[in-house]
Amino acid sequence: MDRLTAMRVFVTVVDLGSQSAAADHLELSRPVVSRYLAELEDWVGARLMQRTTRKLSLTAAGNETLPRCRQMLELAGDLQTAVRRPDDAPHGELRISVSTSFGHAQLVEAIADYVKRYPAVKIDLQMLDRTVNLVDERIDLAIRTSNDLDPNLIARRLTVCRSVICASPAYLREHPAPQQVEDLTRHNCLTHSYFGHSLWHFEVHGEAVSVPVQGSISANEALTLQRATLAGAGIAMLPTYLVAESLRSNALIRVLPDAKPRELNLNAVYTSRKHMPATLRSMLDFLAERFSAEPAWDIGL
Repeated sequence: MDRLTAMRVFVTVVDLGSQSAAADHLELSRPVVSRYLAELEDWVGARLMQRTTRKLSLTAAGNETLPRCRQMLELAGDLQTAVRRPDDAPHGELRISVSTSFGHAQLVEAIADYVKRYPAVKIDLQMLDRTVNLVDERIDLAIRTSNDLDPNLIARRLTVCRSVICASPAYLREHPAPQQVEDLTRHNCLTHSYFGHSLWHFEVHGEAVSVPVQGSISANEALTLQRATLAGAGIAMLPTYLVAESLRSNALIRVLPDAKPRELNLNAVYTSRKHMPATLRSMLDFLAERFSAEPAWDIGL
């Protein structure tokens, strides 16, 4: 019996609450998971879990065994890290989740540069405009723009995410540009379904101001709003990582420059620092270096 694998199966079953979920997460069949659990119980000499059709519960022996299994797995991971040759290049597959807008605007090019540097790495990039469950969907790394993250996850801040209020020259020729944030209530504001859908938040001369907004178009991802704004449909609050080039070329015009939309953190999110694969660590370091404290796309805006 591979005792370390049996311990990992046991810990995963407990953490996810079922053998089927553990089988999916570990990419094992349900019978193999059951076999590992039975062999671990034979080795320990005691029943570790009470298994019913509805739930799993730990026995007294299981409660004693679980923390020791976690400790053994951690020690095994530390040993692998300690003896790994320093010139071992990252390899294997990483499954990464990112929003459509940041993925297209910034991350795809960064990923291309990463795999040129580490050709033994394969990236499975999931462009998803929803918050995914990293465990259920087997995501190794998620890029999230938020100041309010799940406390059960580990986050590494990559950089700041700023937004601007902007419109096309065509729209501004037909509608007087707003002079203060309250004027936005009289404009057709293109809004994000999940972020600032009906209320935009600003800092104006050091004071927090919130303005109710409404408009004819709402979308669940920023690329659609950018295209609608370029087409002259209205005024939008859009991230600078997406519209920096449009602003520099004057395809979009920034309005209300003294009003700063709320800044958010751009984070790399993952499930645990323990047993972190070297490839995931190298990707985190690469992205932290690539997207520095002052992002390149904001320079000169």
